[in-house]
Amino acid sequence: MGQSTTRSLTSFTPRASLAALGCYMQQIDLLAPIRDQVRIAQKTITHTPLDKVSDAFITILAGAQGLVEANSRLRTDPVLQQAFGRTACAEQSTIQATLNACTAANVQQLTSALTAIYRQHSQGYRHNYQRQFQLLDADMTGLPCGPKAALATKGYFPKQRNRRGRQLGRMLASRYGEVVVDQLYAGTTQLTRALRPLIEAAEQVLELDAAKRARTILRVDAGGGSLDDINWVLARGYQLHTKDFSSARARRLAASVAEWLHDPHIPGRQVGWVEEPPTDYVREVRRIAVRWRTKKGHWRYAIVISTLLARVVVEETGLPLAKVLDHQAVTLAYVRFYDQRGGGVETAIKDDKQGLGTAKRNKKRFEAQQMVMLLGTLAHNVLIWARRWLAPHEPKLRRYGLKRLVRDIFHISGRITRNSRGQIVQIVLNQAAPLVRGLARSFDVLLRPRHLAVSWGET
Repeated sequence: MGQSTTRSLTSFTPRASLAALGCYMQQIDLLAPIRDQVRIAQKTITHTPLDKVSDAFITILAGAQGLVEANSRLRTDPVLQQAFGRTACAEQSTIQATLNACTAANVQQLTSALTAIYRQHSQGYRHNYQRQFQLLDADMTGLPCGPKAALATKGYFPKQRNRRGRQLGRMLASRYGEVVVDQLYAGTTQLTRALRPLIEAAEQVLELDAAKRARTILRVDAGGGSLDDINWVLARGYQLHTKDFSSARARRLAASVAEWLHDPHIPGRQVGWVEEPPTDYVREVRRIAVRWRTKKGHWRYAIVISTLLARVVVEETGLPLAKVLDHQAVTLAYVRFYDQRGGGVETAIKDDKQGLGTAKRNKKRFEAQQMVMLLGTLAHNVLIWARRWLAPHEPKLRRYGLKRLVRDIFHISGRITRNSRGQIVQIVLNQAAPLVRGLARSFDVLLRPRHLAVSWGET
């Protein structure tokens, strides 16, 4: 009588939840545009160039602060490799060599592939412009690096005087937490030079025609608040909410305020409407002056410039619509809507630095650094989408930032079972992990088409 050849193999992994995410990404073939569009001219010995790019991406998604951690986070975990469609992991030095071999054409290819992925899976691309304004936040952040790296120049790096590095420009679809565009610049570049390229790139990714631009709010800090930049944005038909770039002009305009109102949320801050007519702009704008005392007791001034109607800022700041008749509430709402940048693009940048180590991975070649940056952009969006995919059975995830997602959600240990053909058929998550029951239910539903069962239990 013949014996059954059916066998299964169960293995432990410290990242069983990340493996479950990898299985779902394989199921929907999320990385297909990269496979179809990116062509790196490098000889294949054991792993193809795209295999090594994939290894770099998985390593970043696993929370590595440097690509050298591919050896410890991915190469030692065969079932995690298999969950993402890999049969092995390249050694970290060969991954680095592939990134160093990338050209400007490869950067463009990966950018195009990420655009295709974004359009297929994002909420930002599917935004309903008739129902609600699209909200895009633009900002810059410093990425310190060694002085010998390409385009590493002295620039603005907080609390790091005379430090050299590069600058990351970002356009964020803030309602969804998705990165629409990331671009890399020399360390001396400020938003005054980067704003227009970022907007033009976002227009291409989101396919913003004139009707969509009219229903899109660009919220930009003072670095993009020069008169030329504001008029360029207004001529493109956008709604704009920004600060004036010129501190001297802010002081002069503040002198025309007839009534200063105290901000109850920030002691010592006062706001008031600028009375001087805004004749320098190609479209009508509203201007609100803000002032506060310095440590030496002197007044400092800023001017908020906005095309938005009072009803819009009232709605955007979560106030009852009846407050549109309240002069003080409306004035404060304009300023508070600008302040909310802190919970949008600024928080997203901080999350990426803490959760994905975006400021830690430095490459000497500029094109290599651009490739690493784009893989980080993809990792950011995948985590944001994963939060949405998993939230139906675990609503608490909606409040999790990227650092907690990487650290707490996608580092849950567990057991993974493969059948005789080597296919993953079961994932058991550690029952002691936070939110594990809701996560297991969500993954179980997502992976049913693959006939893969996800549960929780002792590991």
